[in-house]
Amino acid sequence: MISDKSTNTPGQITFGRLRDVSPCEIISHMSDPSIARHLPLLREPWNEEVLAQFIAVKEACWRRDGLGHWAIFRNGTYVGWGGFQKEVDEWDFGLVLTREAFGLGARIARQALAFARSDSRIPFVTFLLPPSRQHIGGLARLGAQHVGNITYDGATFLKFRLETS
Repeated sequence: MISDKSTNTPGQITFGRLRDVSPCEIISHMSDPSIARHLPLLREPWNEEVLAQFIAVKEACWRRDGLGHWAIFRNGTYVGWGGFQKEVDEWDFGLVLTREAFGLGARIARQALAFARSDSRIPFVTFLLPPSRQHIGGLARLGAQHVGNITYDGATFLKFRLETS
């Protein structure tokens, strides 16, 4: 686990495994319409079967690559999931927070990117954002550059890249 021991920001952020979060919490999170509108690949309602498949895919990434998506906690409370997933030869960073945790995105991203900068496997990170995301200035503040648009599994995304080395 990684934790933020900073005293100038409230609450400790820690990363764990999705398999250790109550299924009800993740299903509730992923069933929130305010979350779904920015997830073009979310095409079916979440239930225990969909969640089990999702976690199996994420755990396979951990076994294959030694890294994957984390469950994210603030003061021990689940606030979302995200992290790094290897897509061919690129490490993509994703972050899906609960509605109550929307304001923590930049802080969590900075903490995760500090991890990436310390990991020699990750020379750069990509970010794929749906065009529905209108507030993307935070990526520029992190130093990410827009490199174009891509289609992934039938959906269009804005692609950004951030050098970590």
